[in-house]
Amino acid sequence: MNRFTPTLAVAAVLASSQLLAAPELAPDMNPPEGERLAFALQAQGVQIYACRQDPRDAYAYQWTFVAPEATLSEAGKAVARHGAGPSWTSTTDGSTVKGVVRAKQDGGAGNIPWLLLAGEAGGQEGRFAGITSVQRVATRGGVEPTEICDSARAGQESRVPYTAEYRFFKRG
Repeated sequence: MNRFTPTLAVAAVLASSQLLAAPELAPDMNPPEGERLAFALQAQGVQIYACRQDPRDAYAYQWTFVAPEATLSEAGKAVARHGAGPSWTSTTDGSTVKGVVRAKQDGGAGNIPWLLLAGEAGGQEGRFAGITSVQRVATRGGVEPTEICDSARAGQESRVPYTAEYRFFKRG
């Protein structure tokens, strides 16, 4: 017989302690004054890494970040794609926004960092028109692979699963 069976109360305490362990948003991770949250989307996808020769050492190899690839959802419905650039594209109206990193914060052990990015919307009207900042928070996974990267694996890619919340901000 199992000597320890967690009860619902124990499970609730464990869950709450895991929530308490999550990083808090650092002050420099907030968008500039005058911007407001337009919407938030949940991402599920992969961070793609490639095993490449270290440019500083001809005999060493390292995992190098290539690009994200994720589906962004709202209320369980896919509404956008996230890809290289980094960029986000609406799957309903084709509007886009590209980001440039402004600030970075540790996402916790085993998680890619949280980011604040300056947004530059594409010319098309739609969901991403007018986006001025993007936050990536609540990341899970996506860190550099733990497999060995050596000459035998040179050129190989590794697709590491991750989830995150992306928050999109507009002026005014």
